Amino acid sequence: MNHSTSDQSLYLESEEGDDERKNLSDHEDDDGSLSDSSHDAYNQNHHDHHSKASPYSTAWPKSYRQSIDLYGSLPSPNLGFLANSSMSRLGSSFLSSTMTRRHTPETLPCTVTKPLLEDDEEAPKHKRSSHFLLPSKPSSMVSHEMAISKDSSFGQAVLNGVNVLCGVGILSTPYAVKEGGWLGLFILFAFGILCFYTGLLLRYCLDSHPDIQTYPDIGHAAFGSFGRILVSIILYLELYAMSVEYIILESDNLSSMFPNASLSIGGLQLDAPHLFALLTTLAVLPTVWLRDLSMLSYISVGGVIASVLVVLCLFWIGLVDDVGIHSKGTPLNLATLPVSVGLYGYCYSGHGVFPNIYTSMAKPSQFPAVLLTCFGICTLMYAGVAVMGYSMFGELTESQFTLNMPQDLVASKIALWTTVVNPFTKYALTISPVAMSLEELIPSNHGKSRFYAIAIRSALVFSTLLVGLAIPFFGLVMSLIGSFLTMLITLILPPACFLSIVRSKVTPTQVMVCILIMIVGAVCSAIGTYSALAKIIEKLNT
Repeated sequence: MNHSTSDQSLYLESEEGDDERKNLSDHEDDDGSLSDSSHDAYNQNHHDHHSKASPYSTAWPKSYRQSIDLYGSLPSPNLGFLANSSMSRLGSSFLSSTMTRRHTPETLPCTVTKPLLEDDEEAPKHKRSSHFLLPSKPSSMVSHEMAISKDSSFGQAVLNGVNVLCGVGILSTPYAVKEGGWLGLFILFAFGILCFYTGLLLRYCLDSHPDIQTYPDIGHAAFGSFGRILVSIILYLELYAMSVEYIILESDNLSSMFPNASLSIGGLQLDAPHLFALLTTLAVLPTVWLRDLSMLSYISVGGVIASVLVVLCLFWIGLVDDVGIHSKGTPLNLATLPVSVGLYGYCYSGHGVFPNIYTSMAKPSQFPAVLLTCFGICTLMYAGVAVMGYSMFGELTESQFTLNMPQDLVASKIALWTTVVNPFTKYALTISPVAMSLEELIPSNHGKSRFYAIAIRSALVFSTLLVGLAIPFFGLVMSLIGSFLTMLITLILPPACFLSIVRSKVTPTQVMVCILIMIVGAVCSAIGTYSALAKIIEKLNT
């Protein structure tokens, strides 16, 4: 599908002067002097913000906000208890604002026509209000946009946060207890507290300047272009690795339900795990080619429902059906405790989306309460599943507790099929941010060809298949992701960026707390990564 030159990018521009919110004081500051200082910084930088283009909106990846809105935001069902604003064509975080209600220029390319790092001076000189919808695009133009309320309510923000935090990681929490023992659960609660605090640090970074609206923006503000690219690459690697996990998950669960499935193609014999991994890849491939993922975004709302349903099935099997609770378990297992560290860390990998959730809120002052609610709900679910699953299956606990469920029970079938169906709606949303970032790097003279986008997306999908077949160890791969990537995103980078951006306002106590968190994150990352890699190599050699 060809795109005209005028359709290569989409500009959201702000209006000077008159469109500034008059009720700025209505947003109460619950967090003391740092929030007050952010308002001062906004006022001081307001004139510069309108005089030239922000480097945050012109540097790679420009598609981050758009793609993460698709990945991490639930479309508003326009129900009173979730949101009360009208539906718009654009993503919630696109048009919405932060505590200072800022409206900044934003460029959303379908294919990029500018270099990776650009001159800050290139800016549109005539600005129009972002409150007005942009001119409609030709009918042949298919975009990544979806309809989300631009001012999400407290309830919708909580749903967004829970949807991001409570993913496939919940399947492995019983396995994490098996690897680390009962006392290892303290690591889960400790990570929950630390990640909640670092989520608040991201808020302070966002409030420090009106143009900072995403995690890559924070990296840019803290460490320049290098910081932006580093943060972006880490976030995209995590999303790519999650896509690999989906392939492994489908292969494991489908082959457990149909263990005798096989296929012979020529001289190539595919057993059940390889066959279902290939079939899963072929099934999700067309969804990745879609340019409009709004339908998948609506379906992915079921991610929260799916997680709750699987948890209820586990408890039903343990408390009502014949499985019961048989194992007392091990208090502490030091030998494999580092593996559980990575698994627990993976459970809180939502920081890449938190800035988008914050900037989409109608009342940003409620963000700490949203974070607290999200972390509270998810931690209780993680802990409940961990205790129940390990108590039921003991040392036989698999990397996904669904593999331990007796398949003759109705609740087991519901849990298995829910686990199988859910990734089909999430795979495209997870890999699309990676694909869109790569599409930005296509030279402008090739930007009109749809072939390049399809080729990039297809290559990404089949590469996740190859990686999944090469390292088909769901729990160990999750531990590696949690140790290496999630620790960076949740425990190391937020305090580092906070100290760099807000350094003139940081108290000695905050400095000490941030340094302590970074040390904890670095130690856990090093130990967990080494342990996961050693286990993977050991299994590959056996």
